[in-house]
Amino acid sequence: MPVTVFNSLLLVVEAVAYFAVMTTLFRLRGRFGLGIFLCVLGVMHFVETYLAAVFYIALPFGIISPGSTVLFSGKLCMLLLLYIKEDADTVRQPIYGLLMGNFLMVGLVLIMRNHIVVSPVPGRVADLGFIDEMGWLMIWGTTLLFIDAIMVILMWERVSRSIEGHFFIRLITCTAAVLTFDQIGFYLALRVLTDAPVEVLIGGWVAKMGAAIVFSLLTGIYLAVFEKEPASRPQRKLWDLFDVLTYRQRYEKLLASAGRDGLTGLLDRGRFEHEAPRLVGHAAERRRPVSLIMIDVDHFKSINDRYGHAAGDEALRGLAQGLAGAVREQDLLFRYGGEEFVLLCDGLDHDGALHLAERLRREAAALEAGRAGGLTLSLGVATAPEDGGDLRALLSHADRRLYAAKRGGRDRAVGRTGAASPAPSEQPAPA
Repeated sequence: MPVTVFNSLLLVVEAVAYFAVMTTLFRLRGRFGLGIFLCVLGVMHFVETYLAAVFYIALPFGIISPGSTVLFSGKLCMLLLLYIKEDADTVRQPIYGLLMGNFLMVGLVLIMRNHIVVSPVPGRVADLGFIDEMGWLMIWGTTLLFIDAIMVILMWERVSRSIEGHFFIRLITCTAAVLTFDQIGFYLALRVLTDAPVEVLIGGWVAKMGAAIVFSLLTGIYLAVFEKEPASRPQRKLWDLFDVLTYRQRYEKLLASAGRDGLTGLLDRGRFEHEAPRLVGHAAERRRPVSLIMIDVDHFKSINDRYGHAAGDEALRGLAQGLAGAVREQDLLFRYGGEEFVLLCDGLDHDGALHLAERLRREAAALEAGRAGGLTLSLGVATAPEDGGDLRALLSHADRRLYAAKRGGRDRAVGRTGAASPAPSEQPAPA
């Protein structure tokens, strides 16, 4: 087999292996988080730059570097995949980290070169000149990567309208255009620092176009088989870069301010209808428990009738503050309507949710201990996946158990077994 053909086959194997490992880590983000995926992406940055600078092979159409063809092209596709399935704010994090890390490396080396060094092992001397060269190459390469990531995101948004529905064509158009820009930019640095011949520019460009086809095809297959195509985003102007890169942060801030109940300050019913299906769905994907606690104030109408609606509003505000202070930081507490509240607890099993419900019941009793006709709570607890894997099932079970608590005498929490926490009058006397 000719050497150039053998090198070509190895290059394809490297690309497939890289893509398989990286997309596996990306696919497992729901279970382990994105940290592993992002760390692996960053760890390979040095060897990627090193190989792109000094390691070349011969292919039928010219001389190329696997570091540039496989690792860098693959990294760009991974960043685009990250944007498609997550958001631009997440994409920025590894790019900023790489850029700042490279600046730190060069800065520290500039300080370290002033050391008076010793050589305890004969013939082993640090080549700071090599580190300098690689450091500046990595800074240049990461700067290009920063620009590349912005370009590929903007192009992805831009071409959506003109060739919408042709997913593979969109992928290859974006990646091929940006990799062309990157090849020219990185070659200029190689030319200055290493006097690389023009064959490296031409051969590398042809190889990157092949990489664009291969990685785009693999990405399209991966998204079609393992991930659902995201809903199309609103079109943005190319120059509106800040809007593209921060839409998720602004969206979350808008939700935080707009999805609040005016009386209690808790999350409102509209926010519940937005957040709850997403939280329960994510918990099902991760195979984590999620508990829903439905809370109702007992005989609340009598407070309004006896003391007036202003006193009732004050009681609800005080209760909301007390409940919010008794739940975990990650729990979501909503005013569901009137004197009814719903608590969503991600990662909390049924026993833990029953224990929390009992704590909320005691908290309400303590807050209202000095008020005539003080507040008591009835609570119904449901947990996925045992009570169903979707929000409708959890609401149905929690609602039935809430009414079981009321039928059982109120001032209690009822869970799956039907056992209710005792009301204060039923508590055993202390020894």
